[in-house]
Amino acid sequence: MTERKLSHFSLGQICRSGQCFRMGPLMPGQPPNPASAESAEEEQPWSRYRIIAGSRYLEAEQQGENCVFYCEESEFDDFWKGYFHLDKDYGEYIRQICPEDSYLVQAAAAGYGIRILHQDLWEMIVSFLISQQNNIVRIRRCIENLCERYGETRCTDTGVIYHAFPVPEALAGLKEDALMACNLGYRSKYVVRAARNVAEGIFDLSGVCSLSYEDARQELMKLYGVGEKVADCICLFALRHFQAFPVDTHIRQALLKHYPDGFPGRYRNIQGVLQQYIFYDTLWNGC
Repeated sequence: MTERKLSHFSLGQICRSGQCFRMGPLMPGQPPNPASAESAEEEQPWSRYRIIAGSRYLEAEQQGENCVFYCEESEFDDFWKGYFHLDKDYGEYIRQICPEDSYLVQAAAAGYGIRILHQDLWEMIVSFLISQQNNIVRIRRCIENLCERYGETRCTDTGVIYHAFPVPEALAGLKEDALMACNLGYRSKYVVRAARNVAEGIFDLSGVCSLSYEDARQELMKLYGVGEKVADCICLFALRHFQAFPVDTHIRQALLKHYPDGFPGRYRNIQGVLQQYIFYDTLWNGC
């Protein structure tokens, strides 16, 4: 067990922020249900969550700034600290917001506990291919179906059974429509083709990780089904390129209403963090 006191950190807000799809609330006496994340009360005292990242499993709970991560200190320092970006003071980003920008000040206050997670590149490629023309609840269900069918079954020291995210090789040999059985619909061919490209060495995951934002973005868009918005989501949530500013329907509505002349250039290099505040605010509070 690892205990930390953390400011600008909320498990509930991160869960509901639309950047991770294998995090969900653990209700007393009930198995974890990823789809229930959208109705979880993030302010509930000692709200407990489970997070699956790749092949790792974590349970964590929070009361105010007091957080408990149910893992050894060594695992927390080696992986989860970086995953949650806990070595960064997110108050620094909020303090960079122009006080006269009343909308962004309000949005940041609403999503004060969001952090940009450092997630696996392959998992984010698949997740955001699935996200196209989809809502968060259905994305979660699709990914759980995919993991249960093609991911390796794991068991924690406490007996919790879960499934790791499927590796590219587990999907590369499938027919292009095979993942329709996991409710992916037309996105099935996107994921299967991406898996083939990675498994066959056509697309180099490790190479993309070393690229600049612009180069990584262009490389990602070589994958079938990856457009500008999906590439930006992957750059932000897997590669942590904070210049990325994914624009979906929610963000587009907010920009039209609050920034008709474009998002302010003064926020260069932290746009991705601010995009999350805007997305969370529009998703849960309306723009």
